[in-house]
Amino acid sequence: MRQTKTLKVRVRDKHAPLLRQMARSVNFVWNYLNELSQRSLRERGVFLSAYDMHPYTKGAGKELGLHSQTLQCVAAEYVTRRKQFKKARLNWRKSGGARRSLGWIPINTGAASWKHGQVYHNGHSLKVWDSHGLGRYRFRSASFSEDARGRWYFNVAVAVEAELSPGQGAVGIDLGLKDVATCSNGERLENGRFYRDMESRLVTAQRSRNKHRVKAIHAKIKNRRKDALHKFSRRLVDRYGEIHVGDVSPTKLVKTRMAKSVLDAGWGQLKTMLAYKCAHAGIVFKVVDERYTTQACSNCGALPDSRPKGIAGLGMRAWTCSECGVTHDRDVNAARNILAVGHGRPGVGIPALKGGEDVKCRRPSAAGSR
Repeated sequence: MRQTKTLKVRVRDKHAPLLRQMARSVNFVWNYLNELSQRSLRERGVFLSAYDMHPYTKGAGKELGLHSQTLQCVAAEYVTRRKQFKKARLNWRKSGGARRSLGWIPINTGAASWKHGQVYHNGHSLKVWDSHGLGRYRFRSASFSEDARGRWYFNVAVAVEAELSPGQGAVGIDLGLKDVATCSNGERLENGRFYRDMESRLVTAQRSRNKHRVKAIHAKIKNRRKDALHKFSRRLVDRYGEIHVGDVSPTKLVKTRMAKSVLDAGWGQLKTMLAYKCAHAGIVFKVVDERYTTQACSNCGALPDSRPKGIAGLGMRAWTCSECGVTHDRDVNAARNILAVGHGRPGVGIPALKGGEDVKCRRPSAAGSR
């Protein structure tokens, strides 16, 4: 079975001036379409589709130094984002200044190829650090993208053979701050506190106004976090046939006083990695409702009086069930309940989920209900 996978390789720095020039042209096209769309809505009350925009950019590729299909890709992306954000006008893409937009050059299928050990696009050959063996693949849609340090990358979608996971069994995962992830079998991903550990260095660089150093520190923090999450998610995908994760929302918790710790943990990034790795490995991945998973006993299913409750119970790392007498590690117990919910047993011992006299219980906050 063949699946689509996106490969990312770094472009040699000597090509950065050429790519920056092409990115400025892309920004110009984006801003032109932005103004055109707003004018059409104001004068005629009609949203322009990507097909409607193509005649307005036809023939401009040669003058702007862009492939003709890149103009079509920009129009398609603009319409997609306009629908997504439901706005008549999107933000301008800026080519200079402190708020400069990071470079982006979309490429349609067939507009880029691999020739003589280099990426060939729009009459230009660009050398890359080929860590994936790109010569083995046929390129589909692609793009060039720039990071905050001015480094350029080539991202390309290719068809690959699915590598099915030999793993068996299932595992539930509880996401937290003390440990980023706790599995139902007791395995943990310790919180590396990557941002906290380098915060003092970051403050020193910011106070000295060393922008290059600041960007380098942020990149190091990001890479260390990504490396830990990649290794952890890969171990799980190789070992299990089903993975169930709680639906705790980082986007809601970043609005609280826990924002810095939540962002440093990288819950959303871990979920994304598990989702695409499970899809590629042909195993089950589910995000399940985790209400009351911390409070319910995973042994007897009861909601005992001794359970951790609300915000005050967040510091309770271990507790003993007053109904059956089993002592639980807080996070492992929650992970086991998440696994049970993933297996289709949401009502086991949880009155608020299975009906009855407690069915009208209101859902507590994300932090307190877990």
